[in-house]
Amino acid sequence: MMNQQSIPEAFSRAAAKYDAFANDHPHLTRMRHKVYDHLSRHVPPGARILELNAGSGTDAVALAQRGYFVHATDIAPGMLDRLRDKVKDLRLEDRVTVEERSFLAVADVAGAPFDSVFSDLGGLNCVPDLSPIIRQLPNVLRAGGVVTWVLMPHLCLWEMVEALRGNFHVAFRRLSKNGVRSHLEGFNFDVYYFSPQQVMNWFGDDFELLSLEGLSVITPTAESKNFAKMFPRVYRALSWLDDHLSPHSPWNGWGDFFILSLRYAPK
Repeated sequence: MMNQQSIPEAFSRAAAKYDAFANDHPHLTRMRHKVYDHLSRHVPPGARILELNAGSGTDAVALAQRGYFVHATDIAPGMLDRLRDKVKDLRLEDRVTVEERSFLAVADVAGAPFDSVFSDLGGLNCVPDLSPIIRQLPNVLRAGGVVTWVLMPHLCLWEMVEALRGNFHVAFRRLSKNGVRSHLEGFNFDVYYFSPQQVMNWFGDDFELLSLEGLSVITPTAESKNFAKMFPRVYRALSWLDDHLSPHSPWNGWGDFFILSLRYAPK
């Protein structure tokens, strides 16, 4: 696994590439909007959100523009530099604050308690066990507050279709119990996949499920930048089907990601 000192360097080096990849990416934009719509059903505008793994700030500024106050945290200085630039350029200093901090050490984060703790697009999938983070949530989340995390599950239909092309490594890599080795800017690290039930078990009795939905169940993965532009009619049809299936079992636990929201209701 990538050591903790290497993680900030790797993601800092990749910051500009992350933003460039997200530019002119209609499918990724659709995915993000689905996440924001999900969040807004449980967390009203005006709420204070603690964001974990904020990266270069795409979500932080989008949520601020939707009326939220966001305290954005990340461990990579290069990512945070781009985040601060976006906040300044969009004049969102009164709505977005920034702190360099690992999600593994949030218990004493500035500004607690918050109304919501949010993490998007698999930022938490780089650890094998989410319980060390969950144990810290009572220190940073008010009673009645909401956790909304977007995580990568074991079952991704779009990837499993790769088996038809003989690409078995991609098709079944998420089924590995020991994580999957990934590479970023010359560094190696492991990615882990979770089932919704596994995550809910980690949360325990003090958190009650509000909503679970799959994200990009039928549509391509976030890595597919050009499919929506090359095949717009097919993409629209897949998106319609995706919207109708993703809130329902078993589809709500499948996909490129799933969106899980729970309310903190300590006994």
